[in-house]
Amino acid sequence: MTKHTISLATHRRNNFDFLRLLFAAFVIVTHVYPLTGSQECDGLCQLTHGQYTFSVIAVRGFFVISGYLIFQSLERSEDLTDFYWKRVLRLFPALAVVLLLTVILGPFVYENDTPYLLNKQVRTYIPNNLRLYRLQYGIPGIFDQNPHKSAINGSLWTIPFEFTMYIAVSLLFFIKRKRTIVIVVLLVAYLVLAKLDVFNFTEIQQWKFFILDWYLIELGVYFAAGSLLAAVRIADIPPRYLTIILALSLGMFVYATGKPIFSFASVTLLPVIVLSIGLLPIYGITHVADRVGDLSYGIYIYGFPVQQTLVYYFGMDHATLIFPSLIIAAMFAYLSWHWVEAPALRLKNLKPMPILIQKMRRITRL
Repeated sequence: MTKHTISLATHRRNNFDFLRLLFAAFVIVTHVYPLTGSQECDGLCQLTHGQYTFSVIAVRGFFVISGYLIFQSLERSEDLTDFYWKRVLRLFPALAVVLLLTVILGPFVYENDTPYLLNKQVRTYIPNNLRLYRLQYGIPGIFDQNPHKSAINGSLWTIPFEFTMYIAVSLLFFIKRKRTIVIVVLLVAYLVLAKLDVFNFTEIQQWKFFILDWYLIELGVYFAAGSLLAAVRIADIPPRYLTIILALSLGMFVYATGKPIFSFASVTLLPVIVLSIGLLPIYGITHVADRVGDLSYGIYIYGFPVQQTLVYYFGMDHATLIFPSLIIAAMFAYLSWHWVEAPALRLKNLKPMPILIQKMRRITRL
């Protein structure tokens, strides 16, 4: 085995499943406040005087881990068809099911003079959201009386940005064997995005991209950082040195909280902190997914509609909503992983494009 092969094998033993699970729970914790109409914000928000929330840490952490793992997936992919097929299998089956369940269960929380099946936005809800770049957050008549009106699944907003990052990193496929050039390209991309995010934050908030907006910069910098750290082989750093790096980074990050340099500290230190925690051997959490499955994506996409439904029926406040919504979202996520996501991922070795091409050739011969 080559050194690179050994490295990839070693990287599979990590804490990323646990971190993503934790980040998904963070999102639910933050969402209970706006979804119940609370004037407060979560505990981290109060501690940092609004600089950070649990969901901000979570979403940025998600993109760091995604940048790291997706870059590695690109390195292992035989071609771009292989790369995109794996991305489609990971993203779309679970998304399609949660959208379908939303439409099926919609009548139970629907209040509108227009009959449910005659409501045009009921029919457009699934196709619009599967397109990613034309998200439809609500259907008139569903959750209109909730404190956070009309939004059925506000968590979907990050998925178009995630998929856009897949497209961006896939461009490196053509030079992936030229490691030095790849590192330079990723470094330049990271520095440009970091500069825009830190020093032009107010300006980029006014930008409007073709199908996205300024979040492409804010989230892109963390994805680029994760990919860059994968390219420079952060996982090859011995654990004792990685522990020192983590301690120093975490200390500087905490020190920067509440200070003008905090935005700079975030884009430089948070990726290192997240990946260091993900890569260091930590007893008890490394194999969490082996026991229950990878529930993070399921919790993320089911959490918001579950919380909206609980508020609709029971009028919960933020203090009483956290634990029931976490438990119910985890139950849906468990079923999603074992019945939808894992079976879909078992199809990753299929080659859909060659199969389609062969069928087209047979048709043309007829």
